Amino acid sequence: MEIRGKIIAVSPLQTGEGRNGVWKKQEYVVEYDQTSQYPRKMVFNLWGDKIEQFNIQEGQSLKVSFDIDCREYNGRWYNDIRAWKVEADDGTPEEGGRFQPYTEMPAVKPDVAPPDESSDLPF
Repeated sequence: MEIRGKIIAVSPLQTGEGRNGVWKKQEYVVEYDQTSQYPRKMVFNLWGDKIEQFNIQEGQSLKVSFDIDCREYNGRWYNDIRAWKVEADDGTPEEGGRFQPYTEMPAVKPDVAPPDESSDLPF
């Protein structure tokens, strides 16, 4: 999935140590649908080397590509929105940063032959 918006908050870097070694994670809040009376917000995260690679700062307008997953912990389910690509927004209008629905319909050719004009039957 992909979304365009402005970064309005950057959380502090979180680090820890797991069975696979040291890990680090950072969360960001992006405001999209900015033309609406009530702009929408979404939090996403980056892990490991991607934090330095993308170097996201508050106030930037970005195009964020991400995957949504969820996991269960102690009987509760939690969503995880993990970005895998972040680019500067090139300013192309896109419905104010909303998710873009698929709008292009493929051309359909009917399998029915044209009616035979020589017949006087109505069907």
